[in-house]
Amino acid sequence: MQPVLNVEDVRSVERAFVKEGVSLSELMHRAGGACAQEIERMGDVESVVVLVGFGNNGGDGWVAAEDLHNAGIAVTVVSPVPPESLRSDLALVVAKSAVNAGVPVVVAPPREKLEDLLYAADVALDAMLGTGFHGELRAPFDIWIDTVNASGARVVAVDVPSGLSAQTGHAISGGVYADVTVTMIALKPGLLADEGRDMCGSIVIAPLAEQTDRLVADEGPVALRPDPSDYLDVMVPPSSAVDKYTRGSVLVVAGSARYPGAAIMAARAAARAGAGYVTLAVPACAAPAIQSHVIEIPVVPLTCDEAEGTFSADAAPVIAKLAKRSSAVVVGPGMRANASTVSICSTLLECNVPLVMDADALNCLARLTSNRLDNFPELIRREAPLVLTPHRRELGRLMGLPDTPPDSLTSALEASRRIVWADGGSELVIVAKGTATACVGVETALLPKPGPASLATAGSGDVLSGIIGALLAHHVPDGELLPLLCALGCEIHGTAASIAADRHGSMGVMATDIIECVGLAADALERRAAYPPEPFSAVDENEVGGQNA
Repeated sequence: MQPVLNVEDVRSVERAFVKEGVSLSELMHRAGGACAQEIERMGDVESVVVLVGFGNNGGDGWVAAEDLHNAGIAVTVVSPVPPESLRSDLALVVAKSAVNAGVPVVVAPPREKLEDLLYAADVALDAMLGTGFHGELRAPFDIWIDTVNASGARVVAVDVPSGLSAQTGHAISGGVYADVTVTMIALKPGLLADEGRDMCGSIVIAPLAEQTDRLVADEGPVALRPDPSDYLDVMVPPSSAVDKYTRGSVLVVAGSARYPGAAIMAARAAARAGAGYVTLAVPACAAPAIQSHVIEIPVVPLTCDEAEGTFSADAAPVIAKLAKRSSAVVVGPGMRANASTVSICSTLLECNVPLVMDADALNCLARLTSNRLDNFPELIRREAPLVLTPHRRELGRLMGLPDTPPDSLTSALEASRRIVWADGGSELVIVAKGTATACVGVETALLPKPGPASLATAGSGDVLSGIIGALLAHHVPDGELLPLLCALGCEIHGTAASIAADRHGSMGVMATDIIECVGLAADALERRAAYPPEPFSAVDENEVGGQNA
């Protein structure tokens, strides 16, 4: 698994390096060398423009410039001030070394001059602003960044694209759009979510020292990103000695007269994800419309409130009986939130069966807990697995923040941990959905490979809940592996969306298209887990690679 560290924790690791005899100067030389190495690996690179800032990120750029110059590549450094005026002592030393080696320097060029330099360059190395950047872009970097983005040069960013917060993934006033980001020591949250997904391009991890793995582990990663082979721990080995019962049964409690489609999609996704038997419990007033779309899935009509078009409270004991005969239950999609559905959710929480709560079931939880789920751990503390799948707005409602929900991966992780740690048991996982989804358990948080933008379509969350329900029905792992099972469900979901986008176009995918590709996605992930590709140094923005530097 790939560790993800908060920016402050990366600084702590750097201090630990110094204690172990690896100086900050040596780290800077290794970081700059890693960037130069990545540019050389691109091939067909004859000229490079290195844009540096005032601090240590700029120092990495100066080192890279000297290494490239020594490799016979034409390099020009663009600096906001003369090298001798740099504020960082480390950057000052490496800048003087590069100048003495014969690296040309252009100081504070006008925009037209910079445009000419970049037009003639094969690669632009962005070493302007590092992980310490926050706030608004200022001159000259705002102009430099616009010029880099408008140029035809390939762009490599040092540690983080300038203008992007490596912690939050936000770029308040714009930033560099890189083709490759060489990030030092470990991944940071902001590289993997929100604007970071577009701005980083391929991500290469430069460990910088042989002690890195140990020191990063000692610091305590904020999250881990699973490698494909990690999923073998929760994958059931293929076998022909199965029937529909050994593959598990899923009960889906969902739908209303207003939202019948959500129930259909969750149930069909569970079936496509491998559940041997799926039962769909719906309000009687919605049953005829739903039944016509799921001929393979039994539909159980239950008492309903005709005026509301939802389940009535009388449906709760019947749902409890159905749940006890099932391997897993999914509740919430399209169900709507009212007193009756709140009662149904409360009843299901008391059933000793793996439970996935999505959509309106989460809104029912918010009502049950006066929008402070972390203050009511006894409500969700149970022996059987419980998986909550909120998007950021739903997570905000669960945490009493309906008007200011989590706005970054970091804040979603923090909010999820408050709930999970209040519960304290290994049976609870929160799947905090977003541009990067986090599967948060009491011991660990996992960041599965995020899916494509085509997932941003109505109903895709219902599909995910059905997939996770099917995985729980087929195989309930030990509590500590429950986040990994949920992460597998997220990767199946994202891979299915990628397959659907290939068929229908990135903007043409509907949730039903994702469902049709779920089985193919699961097979593809099994192959990747069993037969991982050869190691490589850089991959697309949804994956990460590594190199020794």
